[in-house]
Amino acid sequence: MDEQEALEAVAGGADIIDVKNPKEGPLGASFPWTIRRIRQVTPQQLEVSCTLGDLPNLPGSASLAALGAASTGVNYVKVSLYHLKTADQAVTFMQSIVKAVKDYNPEVKVVVAGYADASRVGSVEPLSVPRIARDAGCDLAMLDTAVKDGKTLLDFLRAGELKGFVDEAHRYGLQSALAGNLKIGQLPVLCGLGVDIVGVRGATCAGGNRVTGHITKEKVKAIVQVIQNALMPCRAAGT
Repeated sequence: MDEQEALEAVAGGADIIDVKNPKEGPLGASFPWTIRRIRQVTPQQLEVSCTLGDLPNLPGSASLAALGAASTGVNYVKVSLYHLKTADQAVTFMQSIVKAVKDYNPEVKVVVAGYADASRVGSVEPLSVPRIARDAGCDLAMLDTAVKDGKTLLDFLRAGELKGFVDEAHRYGLQSALAGNLKIGQLPVLCGLGVDIVGVRGATCAGGNRVTGHITKEKVKAIVQVIQNALMPCRAAGT
């Protein structure tokens, strides 16, 4: 949420620093000056991502917001499908965003984020997100949870379904990401699916509250250790 949290995440060993404003929703957008400052205090070898917020289905407004986000120096622009109802709507919406971002800087990656609990908010079916990402020209397909009420990603989709999501994204030449109120004990399961990125916030915060809590380096370190341990067998096997 701010520079201090970014520095705690860096000290804890995070690979990507994700800038968001949880007070404005699951993928709430931060202020451009906050994003720029976090990019400035984050070591250049670490990537920084930011969110556009849970925008309505207004591709013009969204593409202008995406251009603004890309101009802050981030490596990823993350876009929510919260208010998109169909895959066709989502592809049109995301195509405008991809064009805005890539026309500005082709190196900036566009992430399209759907929701595992889409049925609770009436948004796009979650397992369609890799196809949406492919058809719109995105770089990464992601799943999160829309309603932050203690339920996690794995309460809505089984490990086998998530494996299918990850594999489909990879078949399309895309990266994959999984998030959604994840608990530290669930991370080995997700690592075993071959996912490229896992996103956590609540589990890194003192008290476990993603809105009122603050990231601590100790909690980040604990998560990094769990992930490294989970990946050791894969590395030993050369996978």
